[in-house]
Amino acid sequence: MERLRHWARALKRDVLTLWIAARDPRTPWRAKLVASAVAAYALSPIDLIPDFIPIIGYLDDLVIVPLGIALAIRMIPAGLLDEYRRMAALHDRRPRSIGTAVLIGAIWLAAAALVAWWALGFLTRASA
Repeated sequence: MERLRHWARALKRDVLTLWIAARDPRTPWRAKLVASAVAAYALSPIDLIPDFIPIIGYLDDLVIVPLGIALAIRMIPAGLLDEYRRMAALHDRRPRSIGTAVLIGAIWLAAAALVAWWALGFLTRASA
């Protein structure tokens, strides 16, 4: 259980590390792109796959986010990564990505509209 807690703390620290790396001009642009995407998704208050959906609801939290973090960390030079991790350790609160929350909300609204459009078309064809 202690290993799991340590892993979760390291994950939270690394998300903050990526958030810092994405804003630093010294970070290579490819690493900055991946770090921005992973940090924005991880810090978003809305999940792309809601947690209440059985099994796959936690898939993003348990698989996608850690893999994204691992990829982004491999792309950041070691010296910069150590500096970003020290800076992350000094942060007292977690930032939020409101823009990503809005984007994910828009994706859900578009999906709902598409399903409604499909259902309406299906029902009108069935009643004709």
